[in-house]
Amino acid sequence: MTLPHVAAQALQAFQQAAGWEQRARLLMQWGERLAPMSDAEKRDEHRVQGCESQVWLSAEHADGSWQFRAYSDARLIRGLLALLLVRVEGLSAAEVEALDLPGWFTELGLARQLSPSRSNGMNAVLKRMREYLADIR
Repeated sequence: MTLPHVAAQALQAFQQAAGWEQRARLLMQWGERLAPMSDAEKRDEHRVQGCESQVWLSAEHADGSWQFRAYSDARLIRGLLALLLVRVEGLSAAEVEALDLPGWFTELGLARQLSPSRSNGMNAVLKRMREYLADIR
């Protein structure tokens, strides 16, 4: 599976980072790229269940492609969400279905620092994305 362009840039930046401190700083910077969601978007139907932090995810299907938006109150989670969003950008439903999320975070050098609750939360976000995809099929 080929990486979307921005995901490839992220991977390069994270692989060049020397140690966890630099990766954590990068993670925060990626999180700042997420546009805040309005209160109207932060409805219960967009809230991702299974996350300790508050996480919202919305999806829009237009012209055969998906646009996901996500946001969290937690800074680290925003960074992880941003990295997940660039990884799924432009992918087909089948590619999103086949995405190896733990593998992506391992490639970025973040897997060891992800607590079980953060891993579960990211898996819950990916599961919710897949539910959106399934609703259209």
